Amino acid sequence: MTLTTGPSPSSAVVPDPTAAVVQDGSLVVAAAPEAAGLQPPTAVLPTARPRLVQLVLRVLLPIALVVLWWWATRPGGWVRPQVLAAPGQVWTTFADLAGSGVLWDNLSASLQRAATGLLIGGTIGLSLGVLTGFAKLGEELLDPTLQMLRTIPFLALGPLFIVWFGIGETPKVVLIAVATAFPLYLNTYAGVRSVDRRSLEAARVFGLSRLALVRRVVVPAALPGLLVGLRVALGVSLLGLIFAEQINTTQGIGYLMTSAMAFFQTDVMVVCILVYALWGLLADLLVRLLEHLLMPWRRTHARTRAGAR
Repeated sequence: MTLTTGPSPSSAVVPDPTAAVVQDGSLVVAAAPEAAGLQPPTAVLPTARPRLVQLVLRVLLPIALVVLWWWATRPGGWVRPQVLAAPGQVWTTFADLAGSGVLWDNLSASLQRAATGLLIGGTIGLSLGVLTGFAKLGEELLDPTLQMLRTIPFLALGPLFIVWFGIGETPKVVLIAVATAFPLYLNTYAGVRSVDRRSLEAARVFGLSRLALVRRVVVPAALPGLLVGLRVALGVSLLGLIFAEQINTTQGIGYLMTSAMAFFQTDVMVVCILVYALWGLLADLLVRLLEHLLMPWRRTHARTRAGAR
């Protein structure tokens, strides 16, 4: 009789760095990452650049463009002054227009048109966005028509507005209002629709009225989308203003540019273009400031992410 004993401690099974897996009736041996000479992946976080480096990178391209502009328009350069004025001439013209008050008078007229149109269009777009996003009936009744109307290029409505409202200030303001209403409507509508339904139900449990619900829950939750719409609307209002001021105006940056075009004054035209560019930049900075003030939790989130790096 043969006596069979169990395995001795020295012959105990030691876990192998490979694992046997049965797939579809066949034995597949898979090696562990360490056994195969591989290392598990590690997360690589981007490192923040110093502020001075960030500043240099941001101003590098504008400085290069100005240098190229100066080089091309210098005496003997390949661009004639009739085609594009030199930076020095543009600066002199800007100083003359600003010193005589011509620039500020025209800028004031343009700002008034843009602000009036943005106020009207923004109010309409914000109201419709909250209504269609919050009320199912409003969405079914208004959204299909508004989605269809927003596909119409607003610049194509300019001639029709002239027929309807004449050649005064009204068609210009209406054109800017139409241009700014749809970006605010779309982003407000999307922001309201993204509000957590559990927050709405909790607010109803606490007995908030419909108006208080919109003011205390819906609008704060939709604020990021609303500010994105405001940023887009400010840019579109500038585009609408440029087009509107080509229509029988006697004041405005667009009028100043049109008058300069008739006399081939490229220095004045470049000044107007730079004013528009600065205007757009300041408008974007204004929206960023509003984000900073109205959404303080984003600052905390940004600091947390920076600390994690």
